[in-house]
Amino acid sequence: MGRSFEVRKVSMAKTAGQKTKVYSKYGKQIYVMAKNSGADPVNNSSLRALIDKAKRDQVPAHVIERALEKAKGVGGEDYVAARYEGYGPGGCAVIIDCLTDNNMRTITDVKNCFTKTGSKFGAPGSVAHSFDHLAVFAFEGSSVDDVLEALLMADVDVTDVEEQNGQILVFSPTTEYAKTKQAILDAFPGTTLAVDEISFIPQTSADVPEDDVPMFEKFISMLNDCDDVQEIYHNAKLPA
Repeated sequence: MGRSFEVRKVSMAKTAGQKTKVYSKYGKQIYVMAKNSGADPVNNSSLRALIDKAKRDQVPAHVIERALEKAKGVGGEDYVAARYEGYGPGGCAVIIDCLTDNNMRTITDVKNCFTKTGSKFGAPGSVAHSFDHLAVFAFEGSSVDDVLEALLMADVDVTDVEEQNGQILVFSPTTEYAKTKQAILDAFPGTTLAVDEISFIPQTSADVPEDDVPMFEKFISMLNDCDDVQEIYHNAKLPA
């Protein structure tokens, strides 16, 4: 218990360029998932969850529809998943998930972010052991005991349930994602999930010295500017 998790909410992009990058990343994710496992959200629960997340992050409907239509066509880009690990400014552990159609370009771009911020690019598995890969849900209402009881009644292999900042947090194995989500929605009708994702949750946090904060922020900004980077996970704890 006591798992450290900050409910992540994507900040509203302040410029058209930033919004375009967010839309592009979601469009790529939706396209890849639809092409690989079916473009019908009704029959593809993972795709449906991704589309719901895109809508919560205010991705326009036309971006979603274009990605789905593209996935239904013949040909198109062949994207593959790539994961990179290492240590960022201040010694924090970092995992970077990408979708790429050119591995050499992507690894060069990611390595450049490490090099230019004095960070250390690591081998596969170098920091992943410091994170738990879990399905995560957050919602308001009810109580920890009620939620735990509902999940156990639904035979969900729940990892943890806790209350944080007025919200209930549920953690379960990634293989239990769909089952956990359905159990929550069945037990608490009308619930809106503020967080609904599979994520890397750090087992411990790393305090980033105040002097390293500007470089850490530059590091994250550079990664976000890489077109192939989809998700960034870290265990950095910045000074209050």
